Amino acid sequence: MSDIHELTVTVDLRDGLSEQQLAELRRHLGLGPRPGRLTVVTEFPCVVVDDDGVPRTENEPRPLLAGGGPARRTTGALCSALVARDGLPGGGWALTSRTEIHPDEAEEIGALLRWLAEHVHDTRRQADGTVRLGHYRACEDPAPSPLEVRDGRVDLAETLLPRSR
Repeated sequence: MSDIHELTVTVDLRDGLSEQQLAELRRHLGLGPRPGRLTVVTEFPCVVVDDDGVPRTENEPRPLLAGGGPARRTTGALCSALVARDGLPGGGWALTSRTEIHPDEAEEIGALLRWLAEHVHDTRRQADGTVRLGHYRACEDPAPSPLEVRDGRVDLAETLLPRSR
């Protein structure tokens, strides 16, 4: 059994994102360079071993939803897009990303998904405040589960990190 999960995010975002936010979002999608300052997801802890063999934690920012080419563990292709969305009241952005993730990335991806849920277009927010961002599944599972953020909790992060409930 593999720890790899397919993650598909399909969401419409409100207009009014700053250029900084858009640049960082493009970076997470693998569509642009890393901006100088991070504001969306700022913590990327990574344990490294120094020359003396002592482990220490460093902050190593990386794109979270970037993926391209054929999937390694799931079927199909990995890809991302962010385009201006006409036809929504007030305008906005259409975002689609399909990638493979590992539980080690759950906290950082959860932070990004919570940020996306905060910026989702009002037409995509359910009456109880729940935001459906797409779906996810373990690579062995034939059917996906809905990817939802409810009351600031990301169901994916809780699935991958059950102790975080």
